[in-house]
Amino acid sequence: MNAQELVQKHKLLECIQCGMCTGSCPVAKKANLNIRRYMREVAALGRLTIHPENELWSCTTCSTCGIRCPKDLDPYEFLIDIRSMAVEGGQIAPTIRDALESIFKNGNPWARIRSKRSEWSQNLNVKHISQGAEMLYYVGCTSAYDPRIQSVAQDLVKCFEKAEINFGVLGDEENCCGSEVYGMGEKGLFEFLVEENMKIFNKYNIKQLVTSCPHGFHAFKNRYNQTNFEPQHHTQFLAKLIDEGKLSLTKEVNKKIIYHDPCFLGKQNGIYEEPRKIIESIPGAELLEFDRSRARSLCCEGGGGRMWVDIPGSRLSETRVIDAVAAGAEILAVACPFCLLTIEDAVKTTGNEGKIQIMDIAELLSLAL
Repeated sequence: MNAQELVQKHKLLECIQCGMCTGSCPVAKKANLNIRRYMREVAALGRLTIHPENELWSCTTCSTCGIRCPKDLDPYEFLIDIRSMAVEGGQIAPTIRDALESIFKNGNPWARIRSKRSEWSQNLNVKHISQGAEMLYYVGCTSAYDPRIQSVAQDLVKCFEKAEINFGVLGDEENCCGSEVYGMGEKGLFEFLVEENMKIFNKYNIKQLVTSCPHGFHAFKNRYNQTNFEPQHHTQFLAKLIDEGKLSLTKEVNKKIIYHDPCFLGKQNGIYEEPRKIIESIPGAELLEFDRSRARSLCCEGGGGRMWVDIPGSRLSETRVIDAVAAGAEILAVACPFCLLTIEDAVKTTGNEGKIQIMDIAELLSLAL
């Protein structure tokens, strides 16, 4: 893609150089990321520069720049295209390269073999989607392979079973959704994953899909260009089950709980109420709010491939933990595997172990069943 094509695709001549994108970017100061300058260089000077690695790969694709832009531009999408050029030119960090290679070879970015994808469900009575299931639970790479996040998948299954949901999984057939592949700029691999996944979904005539990962949810809903099925995030689905009286919450969870809005669920898809409704429906639970919540929520720095790139400096997830402790929260609730991992790690690095617990909404809900 040349400079002129980028100008047209991203409407760069409509940019009024107000700097709102850079000013609202959560990592701008930390990584010296000036998205406004990138756009000006291409639009005004026709200059396509692959900026230093820490700048280019610091973007979390949280979409704050797009939300704040007065001209309705999406600067982060422009940056993803610059990343695509870097990927094509081999100008990528070894950790990004390894993650992309693993996705192509193994269907996941964690360098784990495909035959281990179902191990999370070993002690559970989980059937394959082909065995007469009405709904697909799309587990996702991180929930399937990461030991900490596996408990989220296991607790979500308990919720499904309690509500007598006829669900199934794809087991070892399940593939990476491609959300982070897209964010890292490897659009050729993303299109390949879309094609492969749609073949599998069509093979089993998937009409209902629930996933606990906002990144997968966002990809299926907004990037797959499909109308065969309507994806749901697990907070949407669980909130509906509670509303319909299919999940009865009998046990008290007497805790002060503060909720962190994941970027890909909140900013990208406007889902703010359902997770809060779930917390409020738990007997004994008290819902607290961050000062920066909903559309102003602070990014955890896990998206856009940042799980595989470490940018030096203090982390936004650490700010999140410090703010939660200061608010008097005993539990910081999340609804995204990346948020859970980054924020739980920040509990240790900020010295707040024993003061606050990080839990997914599904884990919280299972305590109340």
